[in-house]
Formats: sequence, C-alpha cells, structure tokens
Amino acid sequence: MTASPPTAVPRRSLGQGLTVSAIGLGCMGMSDFYGPSDEQTNLAVLDHAVDIGVNFLDTADMYGVGRNEELLSKVLARRRDEIVLATKFGNVRAPDGTFLGIDGSPEYVAAACDASLKRLGIDHIDLYYQHRIDPKVPVEDTVGAMARLVEAGKVRFLGLSEASGDTVRRAASVHPIAALQSEYSLWTRDVEDDALITCRELGIGFVAYSPLGRGFLTGAIASIDTLADGDWRRQNPRFQDGNIDVNRALVQAVTELAQARGCTPAQLALAWLLHRGPDIVPIPGTRRIGRLDENAAATTLALDAAELARLDEILARHEVAGTRYPAAAMANVNA
Repeated sequence: MTASPPTAVPRRSLGQGLTVSAIGLGCMGMSDFYGPSDEQTNLAVLDHAVDIGVNFLDTADMYGVGRNEELLSKVLARRRDEIVLATKFGNVRAPDGTFLGIDGSPEYVAAACDASLKRLGIDHIDLYYQHRIDPKVPVEDTVGAMARLVEAGKVRFLGLSEASGDTVRRAASVHPIAALQSEYSLWTRDVEDDALITCRELGIGFVAYSPLGRGFLTGAIASIDTLADGDWRRQNPRFQDGNIDVNRALVQAVTELAQARGCTPAQLALAWLLHRGPDIVPIPGTRRIGRLDENAAATTLALDAAELARLDEILARHEVAGTRYPAAAMANVNA
C-alpha cells in the first residue's frame, strides 16, 4: 500500500450523534513532550489534514501550557466550519510547565473553558473532555459543571479521558457522554476489560490516543538515543533500557506481518484498531505530511479473519514490558 491518502476519509459516529473522521489528528506533539517543532510545518500539516478530510483535531489546554490551542486557533480562524475541535481541561500546569495537579472543581471547569475558548479564538468547543478524573471531586459535580457549559452554548458534546467503566457510568447519569478518550493500541489493551465494555453498553464512542504506541509501533524508534533530549518518552518505562528491547520483538513481528500485507506497520496498527469496532476512532499524532497521509490511508485497509487472528497470536506471544506511564502518573489512568 502506498502512503497516498484516500480520496475521502470515511466518517464514524461517536456517541450522541457526534460524527468525525474515522481517524483524527492528535496535536499534542506539535507543541510539547516530543521535542522541538516548527510552527509553519505544523500549520501545513494541520491544513493538509483538513484538506484530505481528517477533520477531528484533538488538543488540550495543558499541551504547551496553552500554546497548542493557540496554534490551532490559526487554522480555526480560517476553517472553523470544516473542523470538529476537541480539547480538554483538568491537568493544571504552571507557566513554566510544572505539573500542579488535577482540578475537576465546578469553578475550575467554567474558568478553564473560557480560557480555552479565548486561546482557540472560537465561540464553542465541539467536544470537551475532562482530561483526568479528580479524586478530590465527585465526577457528578464535575460533569454537572460541564453540562452547564452545554446549556450556555459554549460546548456541544462532553467527554472523559482515562476514566474507568464505573466513573463513565456515574458521569453519564448526570449528562450524556459522547466519547471516552483513553490509550488503546496493539500494546495497550486494558480498556477492553472495563471501560470499553461500559461505553458500548451506554452508546458512548471511544477515542484511542497513542494508537501507535507513541511512535514505537511504527518501527521508527530503534533506541532511546534516537529521541531528542527533551522528549518525554525518555521517561516512559516502555522505552527504558531492557523494556525497549523486549518491546522491539513485538514491533518486529508486526512489521513482518505488515510487509506481507503490503502496508506499513503504522497502517496495520491503525487498521487493527478500526477493526475493533465502528465506535472506535484513533487519533495518531504527527508533524509530517507524509505520515499523515500514511495514517489516513489505513482507513482503506481491510484485514481478513486470518490476518486478525495472526495479530491476536502475535499479541498473545509478545508480552509488553513496562507500564505506560511512570508510577506517579499511573494512579491517574482508568480512574
């Protein structure tokens, strides 16, 4: 398969009637965590995404401490009607980037939304997520405040991120939830045993972040030394010495299957997610137009039963080494 994007990226429906491109674009790495980037290149990638029909753009107020939202504002100013914009609140950072904690208080919900709207330069957010669940605030109180944003016309749909099935159920009792965004990929599948089941019971869509294992599943990261000095992945246990060698075996097996199929490892990993159900929308991030085209082309890749069975066999044989976040951050996932 070539890296050419399809002539029209298909659409998928998340919960409550929210329709988006079958693959979205995670924008975090354009402003933070994965080393330096160039604004003009980022804007070219964003425009190209919209041009080819990848209309689901994902950001958060914490990415670059607001800079990522400001970056997207430059595209939104020209192409708002073509974009389904998702952003998040709850992870609080100081101006220098220091993580200050999680805030799900009703007062913070309202203030964070207004701040995001100002940075984005828009009058409403299409999908507004609670980025992490605040253990100090009942989720019912947080979602109640989010519901008031819907009533005020500032937000169209509500979402949660890294919430457990029980938390999703409690949130949905207050206001309809359109989507849960959590990590899901060939090397992160814990949601299948809990949150994804609840989402399907309640008709909630699932947005898969890091669907390419933070780039590792593409086969492009041979060692931690290839990452920029400030790249957050250097702190990720799965990229640490020992673990990365174990995990490379999984990538090699996926790569071999992709070669036999005539596609790239990234396309195979994304196609696998798309085949997990019509309610799943992966949001891979990239800062390169070529990669964007490659990822979009995965929407046309049909895997047969034998290929899916082969992938299941590979996953059963290759256990993933290392947690997906450092220990302190693991306490805030599937919460």
